[in-house]
Amino acid sequence: MYTSEELLKKVNEALDNVVYDRQPASLYDPIKYVLSIGGKRVRPVLAMLSYNLYKNDPLSIMPQALGLETYHNFTLLHDDLMDHADMRRGHETVHKKWDANRAILSGDTMLLQAFERVEDCDPAKLPAVFKVFIQTTLEIGEGQQLDVEFENRNDVREEEYIEMIRLKTSVLLACACKVGAIMADAPQDDIENMYKFGEKLGLAFQLQDDLLDVYGNPAVFGKNIGGDITSNKKTYMLINAVNLANPVQREQLMNWIKAKDFDRNEKVKAVTELYNEIGIRELCERKIEEYYQESLVYLAKINVPEERKTELKSYAAEMMKRQS
Repeated sequence: MYTSEELLKKVNEALDNVVYDRQPASLYDPIKYVLSIGGKRVRPVLAMLSYNLYKNDPLSIMPQALGLETYHNFTLLHDDLMDHADMRRGHETVHKKWDANRAILSGDTMLLQAFERVEDCDPAKLPAVFKVFIQTTLEIGEGQQLDVEFENRNDVREEEYIEMIRLKTSVLLACACKVGAIMADAPQDDIENMYKFGEKLGLAFQLQDDLLDVYGNPAVFGKNIGGDITSNKKTYMLINAVNLANPVQREQLMNWIKAKDFDRNEKVKAVTELYNEIGIRELCERKIEEYYQESLVYLAKINVPEERKTELKSYAAEMMKRQS
């Protein structure tokens, strides 16, 4: 059995050893850059830990693990461009360091590289692996479009937001767990339960991201704190703040949401104070814990000895303690 730390190290080594020998180099330089500036590598580690529940050679699915990580980073290139974000993981985003055209083209190339890597597996398993991977990529696009549409709506409901983050973020963690189980010849019931485990864990993971965007340490978080507040992003926190606020608090919130000309720091401070008054941080923390506990219910159904689940359980618990 491998630890998550050992697998993370192996993933980073494998990414460092990828050879980019195609031309033009200017197309591939941003890809090397974005894959070299860090990241938690949650998706490849989850895939290999899921595989490791059943078999002892998780490095055998490194191509699929790297494919998932490559795909994830492709989405970040395009997301950052769409969000006009200048920083990612404490470094300049690709469109900022180069330009928008490069972010689009290099991102498109990463998408194809992701499929190429995922496809590098036992032909007998390829249909099942490709089915979940293709479904996941479609759903992530749907989630991103919903996220964009929510920007122009002030009536987004909590259940709509949860479905959006399920599509945009959660399904890729679910896919990673399912791919790992498929590659390990897990029973069909286990494969589906691993998907649900990853899906619920992914919801907790994204809500945690929302929380850190407001309450995280900017030196650790790698992005500017308060970005969601500044851009009026319809998060679990903002939606519930509007719904739970008293009339005075709601008026203050809506004034900040409608404001076109404002001091960024002043807005972040004011909205955060309103969140504190309304109890939004605690509400979000309870929801994160709820989804995390639901994920463990699905993991408990997996038909392997409990000791084989120890590392995956530990990794999931560590994910819930993250600060970035």
